[in-house]
Amino acid sequence: MQQWTAVLSARSRAHSRPNPHALGRHGVRAPAMALAVASLPSCRRAGFALCAFAMTQHDFCLIIDFGSQVTQLIARRLREWNVYCEIHPFNTVDDAFLTARAPKAIILSGGPGSVPEADSPRAPQMVFDMGVPVFGICYGQQVMMEQLGGCVESGHHAEFGRAYIEPASGHAGDTIFKGVFDAGREQVWMSHGDRVTALAPGFEVIATSPNAPFAIVGDHARHFYAVQFHPEVHHTPKGAQMLGNFLTLAGFSGDWTMGAYRAEAIAKIREQVGDKRVICGLSGGVDSSVAAVLIHEAIGDQLTCVFVDHGLLRQNEAEEVVTMFRDNYNIPLIHADESDLFLGELEGVSDPETKRKIIGRLFIDVFQKYASQIEGAEFLAQGTLYPDVIESVSFSGGPSVTIKSHHNVGGLPEKMGLKLVEPLRELFKDEVRALGRELGLPASFIGRHPFPGPGLAIRCPGEITREKLDILRRADAVYIDQIRKHGLYDEIWQAFAAILPMRTVGVMGDGRTYDYALALRAVTSVDGMTADYYPFTHEFLGETATRIINEVRGVNRVFYDCTSKPPGTIELE
Repeated sequence: MQQWTAVLSARSRAHSRPNPHALGRHGVRAPAMALAVASLPSCRRAGFALCAFAMTQHDFCLIIDFGSQVTQLIARRLREWNVYCEIHPFNTVDDAFLTARAPKAIILSGGPGSVPEADSPRAPQMVFDMGVPVFGICYGQQVMMEQLGGCVESGHHAEFGRAYIEPASGHAGDTIFKGVFDAGREQVWMSHGDRVTALAPGFEVIATSPNAPFAIVGDHARHFYAVQFHPEVHHTPKGAQMLGNFLTLAGFSGDWTMGAYRAEAIAKIREQVGDKRVICGLSGGVDSSVAAVLIHEAIGDQLTCVFVDHGLLRQNEAEEVVTMFRDNYNIPLIHADESDLFLGELEGVSDPETKRKIIGRLFIDVFQKYASQIEGAEFLAQGTLYPDVIESVSFSGGPSVTIKSHHNVGGLPEKMGLKLVEPLRELFKDEVRALGRELGLPASFIGRHPFPGPGLAIRCPGEITREKLDILRRADAVYIDQIRKHGLYDEIWQAFAAILPMRTVGVMGDGRTYDYALALRAVTSVDGMTADYYPFTHEFLGETATRIINEVRGVNRVFYDCTSKPPGTIELE
């Protein structure tokens, strides 16, 4: 059965008058500038949408990625200082790229390689000859030392986890580390298998740790600095300050904001789409909704949203999404009930990766079906975020390891018949929320917890059945109601219930039960890349478990998941 709900809109005024967002800071039309940058060979090879954003007049910090799983957190830290940055893989940054883009500063990321090994990744020598500040992190430090005349050795030098560094004599007040050593020593997070054993000429030791004699080194004359640890992760509490000091030293003014991103993204969307039509896969979550509103602001009613009810949504969610967009936005919307299709193909499937692949494939099939009925539709818009991409494949094309596939990234077939528009691809979740506020979305909506594209399929480990989904919906609704009643919703990054692939024996009244066990999950996070479980009180957990068991028939046991990320993921599958 297919249910169609069409919300028609009047012709957008966006195309009937000049739009100030289409102009650069000095009145130059942004699309023309974007074309000039997009023609760079290295930009095309990297496949980075951010290349087109060189249309801006912002100073730019280049992050050269050597394949670290946390390279994107470097960008996250720089954005906290309102500095525009781009991540590019080491094998796509060459002299022509550096000359054309002229970064104001360069950061060399960590990575899984070993500098002493033959053919291990290197930075272009021009990086060190441009006269701009350079900051090396972990593998980036080792590359810097090796290429500038120092020595790196592998062997019995591995160090992982918490460590403490202290300033070398006379260096506690160095500008680059101002405010870092106020307590005399500082916690950092190590993750390396090799280490520097001899400094390159011109460098001196700024800080040490018991296992890392060159924990921080610097060449003040050239403004080259390098650290053996990872300042970008939360386990290095003063890491953001270190990077901020480096940006100040490099002369960044901090002028990149969500307002700027909005304007630049709109210009890029218009340049990419032209006069063609776009269909947007609207899930009702924050990501796809912000993407839809942003694209609609750019191209008006050239956009049609397709909201697919795959039968894996939360309680009353389909009705809420359609009502919200009908009442608040003048965006064309098609509501297609495809639950029978999805649940039919998922029947009997237990493997989580297979579930994701099936859902991803069906999403594309559904979009293609509706696209064929929308004249001129050539683009598919998605709310893909940075963490989605980095966990599916290496975002930068480097040698990082795939953790899991996401239906809106890894599940896309090579020839889907539509070109992708992904305006949020470089943003973290908190940045998407900031962009949503910039676009005027309701605060209550912006603050909603993330909900995965595959929906309840990945909160139902094992085989999916309609009975289990019905139990899960009702239990999840009780759990979220409890969180809201206790005023905890905004303190938590994400909370949900999951129905476990097991039945347990219980006693209710005078009778024996053999019902499902339920797991509750709640985490705190900043960007979704790392997370810790939320410390509910035992009173809250007991009260919630009692409510679920009393109000949801089919559940007789409730667990609370206390696993952090890593080693776990936020979702169960």
